Amino acid sequence: MYNISFFKKMLVLTSIVLLYSCDKDYNAIGGDLIGDNHFSLTQSTFSVVAYNQKVGPIESNNLAVNALGMYKNPAFGTTSANFATQLILATPNPTIGANAVIDSVYLSVPYYSTLKSTNTDGSHVYELDSIYGAGTAKIKLSVFESGYFMRDLDPIGGFKESQKYFTDQKADFENAKVGSRLNNNANLSQNDAFFFDPKEIVEATKDDAGKVTNTRSVPAMRLKLDAEFFKNKIINAPAGKLATNEVFKEYFRGLYFKVEKGEGSDGSMAMLNFKLGKITIKYKEDLASTTGGAATRVEKSIVLNLSGNTVSLLEESDVNTAYTSTVAASDASLGDEKLYLKGGEGSLAILDLFSIAGELEEVRSNDWLINEANLVFHIDAGAMANSHEPNRIYLYDLTNNRPLVDYFDSSTNSDPKKSKMVFDGIINKEVVANGRGLTYKIRITNHIRNLINNADSTNVKLGLVVTEDINTSTSSKMRTPNAFISQAPKASVMSPLGTVLFGGKSTVPQDKRLKLEIFYTKPN
Repeated sequence: MYNISFFKKMLVLTSIVLLYSCDKDYNAIGGDLIGDNHFSLTQSTFSVVAYNQKVGPIESNNLAVNALGMYKNPAFGTTSANFATQLILATPNPTIGANAVIDSVYLSVPYYSTLKSTNTDGSHVYELDSIYGAGTAKIKLSVFESGYFMRDLDPIGGFKESQKYFTDQKADFENAKVGSRLNNNANLSQNDAFFFDPKEIVEATKDDAGKVTNTRSVPAMRLKLDAEFFKNKIINAPAGKLATNEVFKEYFRGLYFKVEKGEGSDGSMAMLNFKLGKITIKYKEDLASTTGGAATRVEKSIVLNLSGNTVSLLEESDVNTAYTSTVAASDASLGDEKLYLKGGEGSLAILDLFSIAGELEEVRSNDWLINEANLVFHIDAGAMANSHEPNRIYLYDLTNNRPLVDYFDSSTNSDPKKSKMVFDGIINKEVVANGRGLTYKIRITNHIRNLINNADSTNVKLGLVVTEDINTSTSSKMRTPNAFISQAPKASVMSPLGTVLFGGKSTVPQDKRLKLEIFYTKPN
């Protein structure tokens, strides 16, 4: 009985302790939330000094996604995106038999696409994603052998750092290209009138009995390349040149993709993952008989992957004068009326929060409990009327070139373009068919909490850019740093798009002006 009574008492005591702990945890967790009658929710807004900065030529090697083509953006100008890549033997040191004769050589790079429907005959209808400009607008596309060797490591740094290549190096690859273009097929859609075709790829094969089989694959850039070139370069390669990929990359230095304006067209541009691309060389060779009879012809193939070092090579032309003049006259003291965010070697915005002397100290003294803090950016609809709008913008700690604490939220989404939804930055559009963008909102609640609650926290400068991939937060170095910036987010370098936003300057109308919104509770 004593033992039973003792354990009952212990059970009651433990329950009391647990209930007290849970209540304490609840209060701690709920301390930042809207309270009961002891609290009242209040909103305050603060001015933000925001100004433009030109990025210029920037490191662009080995990006996850690369643009190819031409895109005319009325708000910014025309961007031409060229590309260069090394080639990698899928199987080094291939054995090539006697009397090898090439049947075909095809280069294939899949597009980003969505399956829309399947027909009764088994064919498919796709819609391409990440295409900018008129869907079937023509460009002149030329693929050359590259004579420019792309090193893995930088000799200036004692071969301890990766070699950097920059957006403005087109001339280097243009001057080093070898021979005539390889996509020299008589079909002009392969070169002079190339366009990003949404049709699925259908490849017919015939077996020994004459039965034809169709193999279907997703839409892709599929170019027939010069068979004679690959006969000399690969099939008849000098001894040892295909032995290892290290030797091969020096022997065959890769491909250079050059784009030019097509006749009567402003062109179009696609985002591509060239790492998924390949060149397939199909050929026939003699297979010696094991019984002493005549040799038989067999089909074989050699695959070259586009998975070596790469570089995005950009050119800007017909640049909008409003864009260039605004960025050139940037005002770091009062801020700019409009913020021009442009990917590639374009521009970004710098934001200064609590820029008024003593403002942050006053907020800290108020003992606020921060519920939410946002920056809301209004899009200049007039400037962006005829331009593709970026799906997302990205805010980061510019002083230290790293993400803000709010970037690391735990929200998930099956669509990678919508991940980190709490942090946000996703475009908010009109609720109509093909609605245009209205605003972008970025939630910086934890950043503001840390800044207010910790007196030793540094009020860092913030950077704002367009982003091609919110999940990529690393930075690329600028060729020529300035007094404000020396690098920019890599995901911005990937993007060919831009947007024009209203800044926080006092001359901007109140309903469009950039402000910091803080929602907080304060004990009565």
